Amino acid sequence: MAIEVKVPLLPESISDANVSTWHKKAGDKVSRDENLVDLETDKVMLEVPAPADGVIKEIIKPTGSTVQAQEVLAIIEPAGAGTQPEAAQTEKPAAAPAARETKEQVTAEKTEQQSAGPSARRAAAEHGVDVSQVPGTGKGGRVTKENVLSVVNKQPASSTTSTPIMTGARPEKRVPMTRMRARIAERLLEVTQGTAMLTTFNEINMAPVMEIRNRYKDKFEKTHKVRLGFMSFFVKAVVEALKRSPVVNASLDGNDIVYHGYFDIGVAVSTDRGLVVPVLRDADKMSMAEIEAKIGEYAEKARNGKLTLEEMQGGTFTITNGGVFGSLMATPLLNSPQCAILGMHKIQERPVVENGQIVIRPMMYVALSYDHRLIDGKESVTFLVSIKELLEDPARIILEV
Repeated sequence: MAIEVKVPLLPESISDANVSTWHKKAGDKVSRDENLVDLETDKVMLEVPAPADGVIKEIIKPTGSTVQAQEVLAIIEPAGAGTQPEAAQTEKPAAAPAARETKEQVTAEKTEQQSAGPSARRAAAEHGVDVSQVPGTGKGGRVTKENVLSVVNKQPASSTTSTPIMTGARPEKRVPMTRMRARIAERLLEVTQGTAMLTTFNEINMAPVMEIRNRYKDKFEKTHKVRLGFMSFFVKAVVEALKRSPVVNASLDGNDIVYHGYFDIGVAVSTDRGLVVPVLRDADKMSMAEIEAKIGEYAEKARNGKLTLEEMQGGTFTITNGGVFGSLMATPLLNSPQCAILGMHKIQERPVVENGQIVIRPMMYVALSYDHRLIDGKESVTFLVSIKELLEDPARIILEV
């Protein structure tokens, strides 16, 4: 009996999905739990595994189709289905080596699929690259999108004929937005049109934090098995500043102000599909090592399209770091329905005046964007000054003073 491959149940806030990438075609052999197709929603990428061993008889929803929960994507003819000709049955011993070879090939294909994330497989398909031939540098030898693109960049142009090529003196290429990109655009437009957003700036002398980091980073990594970055310092400082300015941790619901008695801090992570914001739940109860480990876990999941909707929902405040890309100053946009977001920027040595003397210090501009309907200028400036004071004297974070 044929087996239907169906769209899995979608999260409550998602009504449909797009068929992003098929990793198999009609006639291909598949193994149980092998990823067959990636479904793109406006928030996450979903993988649909094969429900059983067999052969894909028919693909019903091709790439680009819009599908809803429980719709049939493909039909699988289960392994062993149907009857063999009598002559074939009498030659079973001779067919055994071929059967073993087929099983080994299927196992190899399954291993290949598991060794590369969705973004890597999409890039490989777009550029006509055999992902099994790409050396992986990710965790456990996993093939990343960067590994695939590295191979593409080393190939002659003729080997990437599957990629649209623009020619002529004034070339153009039109491609549709991904669902995620379209949803990001929609949300950002809602923020700019539906809030009274304002931004205030300050600058932080990062020398004290850098000194602590340089002094303890090796011991920290040896003890906690995770690298000590700047983000854990900022998360700790943000939590302490939010305790002092509860309205910055609040949100608006119609004409009601919702004050949150917990600190769920979103950390913006850039991916090839767009910006995602996984959330550190109860960040006030996390150690710096736990913060760094969780951020690292989220970053890995984001790159491989593995973040779940639950990991990105909620949040009372967001931190975004444009400094990793070299941004010196920018105005971050609110992550609705939150009413404030902190933007970190590049650390750059600049002359500053201390005690009447011009000295060189590693400085960072920070920006707080906020909804002026809820947060007054005084409150926003007080909050940002608290961040500055805490990071320029990190002992205050520990002492909560």
